[in-house]
Amino acid sequence: MIEAVGLTKRYGAKTAVYNLSFQVRPGAVTGFLGPNGAGKSTTMRMILGLDRPTSGQVTISGRPYRQLPNAPRQVGALLDAKAVHGGRSARNHLLSLAQLSGIPARRVDEVLGVVGLQDVAKRRSGGFSLGMGQRLGIAAALLGDPQVLLFDEPVNGLDPEGILWVRNLMKQLAAEGRTVFVSSHLMSEMALTADHLIVIGRGQLMADMSVKDFIAHNSAGFARVRTPETEPQQREKLSAALTEAGGQVMPEPDGALRITGLVLPRISDVAHDAGVRLWELSPHQASLEEAYMRMTQGAVDYRSTNDQKAGLMQQPPMGHVPPQQIPEVPQQGWYAPPAPGQNPYAQPAAPQAPAVPPTAPTAPPAAPAAPPAAPSADLTKPEDAR
Repeated sequence: MIEAVGLTKRYGAKTAVYNLSFQVRPGAVTGFLGPNGAGKSTTMRMILGLDRPTSGQVTISGRPYRQLPNAPRQVGALLDAKAVHGGRSARNHLLSLAQLSGIPARRVDEVLGVVGLQDVAKRRSGGFSLGMGQRLGIAAALLGDPQVLLFDEPVNGLDPEGILWVRNLMKQLAAEGRTVFVSSHLMSEMALTADHLIVIGRGQLMADMSVKDFIAHNSAGFARVRTPETEPQQREKLSAALTEAGGQVMPEPDGALRITGLVLPRISDVAHDAGVRLWELSPHQASLEEAYMRMTQGAVDYRSTNDQKAGLMQQPPMGHVPPQQIPEVPQQGWYAPPAPGQNPYAQPAAPQAPAVPPTAPTAPPAAPAAPPAAPSADLTKPEDAR
């Protein structure tokens, strides 16, 4: 188990982590989330004894990392997949780590098979792709058959098959009773992999709960209802009936209705009593990504802005006639549900179409560019040998 108590780290005037306390328990995959600059990497470095806390402490199985006997056989970590000697082959890199920790050489070949690098074991790691480097880093973390594992962005650069493999590997390691601590920015992957979440923002703890509870606490469920498109009066009739029954009704861009404040059986009863036929009645809950964005929106340090390309565009030649601008069409789809306790059900203002140049001989609008063409074995962990 990993336990942090009052963990604080300052670099001069900057406080990277402040009074952070949490526990990472064995038998579950714990996701470590937070915006860029939140202090995730600093926290992991302090867990592994690479950075010394300014105050507080963090222990693994009750001891600081530096006091663990033969720590590489108890704790495995992947913090930087590029932290390898590029001139060494994959096998020699792992072999040097094994010799430093008293790990048998046969274990090197085992973990190379686990991560799928057995066919390139003699190739220099400096020529590896990003995904292959990630696999080599995971192999190094597994080398000592540790009970505690830390991974920082383990699926970075992996293809879909590799991502699925890492997901299954994490679950398998946790099912064996190990402590698995994973930092990632891929919310969709964390939703499929993690059992528990620790979320920090600007160095402070924001959430420490299960994935299910995190989504429930930071989102509002809703129901999606659709009536026959050929009978718009039924949509209006249903909207009035649901509002009278105490629900909040918000139209969606595709013609459906978003209902909050009423459970699905009640919505069905109201529609039946009003004589309205339903084409769709489905429950919806916010994704982990939506819940995460809602919680951390006030803790983001680096925000992008609209690039107007001011001063970067060449001036058009004299006599150039600009093409007719096409009015912007609102994006179709659905939007995030309201936060609990809020009531932003007012209809959003329609976007303003850009002004059209004065009538003059204009060239026809250019056809939109065709979208680029889409680019065109779950490994089982062998029985560990010590």
